[in-house]
Amino acid sequence: MKRIVILISGRGSNMQAVAQACAREGWPARIAAVISNRPQAAGLAWAAGQGIPTVGLNHQDFPSREAFDAALREAIDAFEPDLLVLAGFMRILGAAFTRHYEGRMLNVHPSLLPAFTGLHTHRRAIEAGCKVAGATVHFVTAELDHGPVVAQAIVPVLPADDEHTLAERVLAQEHKLYPMAVRWFVEGQLVVDGGLVRHAGGAAQLLV
Repeated sequence: MKRIVILISGRGSNMQAVAQACAREGWPARIAAVISNRPQAAGLAWAAGQGIPTVGLNHQDFPSREAFDAALREAIDAFEPDLLVLAGFMRILGAAFTRHYEGRMLNVHPSLLPAFTGLHTHRRAIEAGCKVAGATVHFVTAELDHGPVVAQAIVPVLPADDEHTLAERVLAQEHKLYPMAVRWFVEGQLVVDGGLVRHAGGAAQLLV
């Protein structure tokens, strides 16, 4: 059984989607813990209600980003994870941290990477006149939002969209895309070669 630790900062809707899919679909894995940099995050209460161990580690209690990263790593490693899943974790992680979990840390980003890294992705997509937007699951590297792409989902940008309506439709796709990608990892189906990721069984890595 693979052990998954999930990092969140808020309500953790993607965390819930992953945890529920893991239980419903009978993955060869379990959620070992949910950890947040905000001890009052609503997602921690949800996870605790499911019997999942939780940790609140307030980043504001640490004198530097490096000190927080070190404490976070210690908290994570106490659960001996095979996979670290970032699910709305709103902290930039340092290079030493990302190297420690290289090849076993996933993130979901609300754009079709490499387009629109960083924040305000939906607003920027609309302002750029994009006809499609979407979400990307990728392996995390030291360069923000630039790791090898595992899977993507496409959402049309409608003429009446604002950033909020577009965000809602993208998030609905994230709730399908992220559990799919995490399941592939725990089942050993992801092959990384030269910075490119393929599914060992040839499954489509695009949701439309």
